[in-house]
Amino acid sequence: MLNIALFGPPGAGKGTQSRQLVDRFNLCYISTGDLLRKELKAESELGKKAKDIIASGNLVSDEIIVQILEKTIAENPNANGFLFDGFPRTTIQAYILEGLMNKLNSELDCLINLEVPEEESVKRLLHRGKTSGRSDDNEAVIRNRLKEYHDKTLPVLDFYAQKGVRFDVKGTGSIEEVQAEVARIAASQYTKKPVSIVVFGYPGSGRGSQAHALAEKFGLEFVATGKMLQEEMDAGTEIGKQVAELYESGELVPDEIVIPLIEQKIASSQQARGFIFKGFPRTLVQSYILDGLLMKHGCSISKILEIEVPMLQLMERLAKRSRTDSCMPYDTSTEKIVRRLRDHEEKTMPVIKKYEQQHGVKTIDGTGNFDQVFEACATEIQSLFQVGSLK
Repeated sequence: MLNIALFGPPGAGKGTQSRQLVDRFNLCYISTGDLLRKELKAESELGKKAKDIIASGNLVSDEIIVQILEKTIAENPNANGFLFDGFPRTTIQAYILEGLMNKLNSELDCLINLEVPEEESVKRLLHRGKTSGRSDDNEAVIRNRLKEYHDKTLPVLDFYAQKGVRFDVKGTGSIEEVQAEVARIAASQYTKKPVSIVVFGYPGSGRGSQAHALAEKFGLEFVATGKMLQEEMDAGTEIGKQVAELYESGELVPDEIVIPLIEQKIASSQQARGFIFKGFPRTLVQSYILDGLLMKHGCSISKILEIEVPMLQLMERLAKRSRTDSCMPYDTSTEKIVRRLRDHEEKTMPVIKKYEQQHGVKTIDGTGNFDQVFEACATEIQSLFQVGSLK
């Protein structure tokens, strides 16, 4: 997820620059001005409250802004990121935005500040008033809006400067020149973010071998609960002995054992390009735990893949694997295999449905050979490393 706030005085060109950022980085565009005008046109209760305030050139109350923003964010659960145009305008709104980002298990990645002299802003807005028909584009209102900007909005720059995410861009160049610099800043922040990929699939779908190969190809840390637990068993630790007993009975390993191992892996790989998770999360509770773990370490989920294979083919694969050196403890009987498949159906499918609503899940046809499935998965992940494409 990439979240950007585009900043600058009225007439700085935020709307123009926003459009190219939205297109290039596949962001959900949130303009408080546009949203307010939409409410005005619909003559909603919020629109009626805001009408007199906008006409006088004053800022709309935070209560109204928050309601509109929350509504818009809720309507875009699959967004790959948000671009805020015209928000935050005060330090209070900056704290509000921090709270909104927290609800998304994310944060504002950068505030891009378009610098334009006051007289240039007035000149641009008066010209816009002649062509747009907007009643608030007259000189008296414009001057009042610029005063509001200097009195209340400029302190927001210091707020984000202290967080280290403020970037200044001279907004007096050509549209193309400003676009190039704005895009460069956004891209630099995007490529700094570690990616986090979750690979789902029923036992026998090939998710483990695919995830491991993908981790090697893209230089990601392979976070596999099965691998970590196997290492504990091989070392003969107390945790390993508990895990062996659970495997023998075909039961899932409890979170109290799994979570500390995963957090240790994430914490020890802070310089990694990203992570690819296999075998976790398996339950709804684990999905919330993963969101929290990633947020704690400055990450969020970037891509979710689900490798789909028909049930009969899964059974055939698992039965075949049980007769090889790759046999897992839970492959040793039909009863255990069926139990594992049922666990996935009952406990993990709800997780996938949750992520489908929140992030979107890319389904991969897992019926082909290894190379075919790998190519399909790799194509999805490659897009994460291509500037201007988050999907």
